[in-house]
Amino acid sequence: MNCELKFIVIGITDNPKPFFTPEVLEIIKNGRVFSGGKRHHEIVAPLLPKDAHWIDITVPLDKVFEEYNGQWSMVNGQCIIVFASGDPLFFGFANTIKRKMPEVEIVVYPTFNSLQMLAHKLVMPYHDMRIVSLTGRPWQEFDKALIERAEKIGVLTDKEHTPSAIAQRMMEYGYTNYIMYVGEHLGNPELEKVTSLSLEEASAKDFSMPNCVILDGETVEHTKTFGISDSAFALLDGREKMITKMPIRLLTLQALELPKRRVFWDIGFCTGSVSIEARLQFPHLQIEAFEIRPECEAIIKENAHRFGAPDINIHMGDFLANCDSVATNGTPDAVFIGGHGGRLKEIMEKVLTVLAPDGVIVFNSVTSPKVSTNSRQLWDEACKELDLRQEAPLRIQLNDFNPIEILKCKR
Repeated sequence: MNCELKFIVIGITDNPKPFFTPEVLEIIKNGRVFSGGKRHHEIVAPLLPKDAHWIDITVPLDKVFEEYNGQWSMVNGQCIIVFASGDPLFFGFANTIKRKMPEVEIVVYPTFNSLQMLAHKLVMPYHDMRIVSLTGRPWQEFDKALIERAEKIGVLTDKEHTPSAIAQRMMEYGYTNYIMYVGEHLGNPELEKVTSLSLEEASAKDFSMPNCVILDGETVEHTKTFGISDSAFALLDGREKMITKMPIRLLTLQALELPKRRVFWDIGFCTGSVSIEARLQFPHLQIEAFEIRPECEAIIKENAHRFGAPDINIHMGDFLANCDSVATNGTPDAVFIGGHGGRLKEIMEKVLTVLAPDGVIVFNSVTSPKVSTNSRQLWDEACKELDLRQEAPLRIQLNDFNPIEILKCKR
């Protein structure tokens, strides 16, 4: 057992009388420093040596790892033994150790993770299951699985992302063709429970922790729309001219190079058509949508629910005032300016203070004989003064509408 900078990570289930191999029992018997969650401590406490030192794994984790580091000089080279749920390499604590202390040696003794155990109880093949962890994580990967119409989704939950909260979110955005299976206290012969519910039933029910979820959507529609019809959107005052038309919208998304981008800003979203189309076509994106007209907030929310486009972050008010605070959530590398209120250069100048080095800005200029100074002129002047490199514009005209140029620039 003597070693230097070594963790032994042992997977356990919720069974209050865990089974360990003779090898693992010998490791526990000879251990000195142990760690895990409070629930893990309750389960393994009867097996620990009398002089065992226990380190609770709680947030913030930095303090936990400070205590780990402090123990190396106190345990005469012995390993730190960590208990973790299921397979410690499956969204588990062994991954955290590798990230925080990449130089240490790690030995893992896994058991089945909770989603495997739930699939076993259901006699459900799980090799084709999309796995999402919501344990201490945002909704983004879960939303991505829904948008991509994954047929079978396994979800690791927490106290915020409960089965009922998951069901409510799915119903809110129209992803209703799923059956939800919930496994509670899996591995605990006294408390273990597996339930099959509709989303409506799950949304109104409380479940005990720990639990996990499998969503089965064999009837999920697989067809994915490429381009949403303009007439399907809720509009601002019913004005068709206040929406980026579908062909222009798709060409705009192409110009933004979204497949390789990470954070997309939509400035002046109005109906939200560009943000929504981007969310559905490129669900990996973080999308921040800005608009100054207060009446547009209800419109983008209605459209997002109508088309199943969750996780668009909406920012109401003056973009110039909101920009800096939103940038703390992630540096934009793709920016579309859909509206500027006569302040195009100011907006572009502000964007440049936060734009990623390889970022791109796209703007659609409308040529109208009724306007003496058109938006293309404003764009050209701003690009010149801000020393931005323009790419060749794309000019297009739809039906009787004024011609539009899709303009693009980089540093």
